[in-house]
Amino acid sequence: MTPLESQLEEYLQWLTIEKGRSRATIEAYRRDVRTFANWWLPHDDLATLNTGDLEAYVTLLQESKSSSSVARALASIRGLLRYLVDEGVLSHDPSARVASPRRGRTLPKPLSEAEMQRLLDVIPTNTAVELRDGALLELLYGTGVRVSEVVGLTIGDLDFDEELILVTGKGSKQRLVPMGATLQRALRRYLSESRTILLQRRRSQSVFLNMRGGSLSRQGIDLIIHRYALAAGIDRHRISAHVFRHSCATHMLARGADIRVVQELLGHVSIATTQLYTAVSITTLKNEYHQAHPRAQD
Repeated sequence: MTPLESQLEEYLQWLTIEKGRSRATIEAYRRDVRTFANWWLPHDDLATLNTGDLEAYVTLLQESKSSSSVARALASIRGLLRYLVDEGVLSHDPSARVASPRRGRTLPKPLSEAEMQRLLDVIPTNTAVELRDGALLELLYGTGVRVSEVVGLTIGDLDFDEELILVTGKGSKQRLVPMGATLQRALRRYLSESRTILLQRRRSQSVFLNMRGGSLSRQGIDLIIHRYALAAGIDRHRISAHVFRHSCATHMLARGADIRVVQELLGHVSIATTQLYTAVSITTLKNEYHQAHPRAQD
């Protein structure tokens, strides 16, 4: 075993014994630092490693790995080098000035239009709770509002005459979002037939109530979503309130909506955030292109 390999094993033992890291974490660190060690093996001595060497290694990783994988590998190497500095093996940490790769924002996979239709269709309309649930999910998909915005929604925010909803978003910024015909019907029926039953004798102004008459929580909304996802045969790990928001934006863009309209609907300050949703729509475009263009096939 070379001195470098011995140092790696000592570091991994320290992580296990002193830091109490899990087996899975240790194995991830082991893979990262061993890959690095194999690259540096011709030099063997880490004392000669400098910032430029590490930057070259990061560049090499970026040719074949995602930003998140490169960032994790660099974090593992940083941990090793800091440990060796603390142990007096190295005089300084050459990774201190190496910039971590910027992790790209990832979005959950949206439901297809058919899956969303199946999910909304599976909700019965026989009880007060079911009417509430139907209106809730129609709102999430029909407007793309955030779950925090749903929780904060009050009766006074609904304007059926103008067919608009006043939504209070991040930083208390307000915006108006339209109510489609399906959402209007679901909300009107919930408010007229169901909400009073759930309200009991309380005076809450929240639109969506739990079974005790209080405001429905984020956790309560998640449970509702997962229950109907199960009934619709959709993996509950695939779906959340944010998936409704993502699906709303993706479906609108796929049907030709202007990206700035979707930006306003979702309450994005920067259009760059909205553009993240177009990456998924590009998949639809490519599929349609390959099916329809006479020169797309071999």
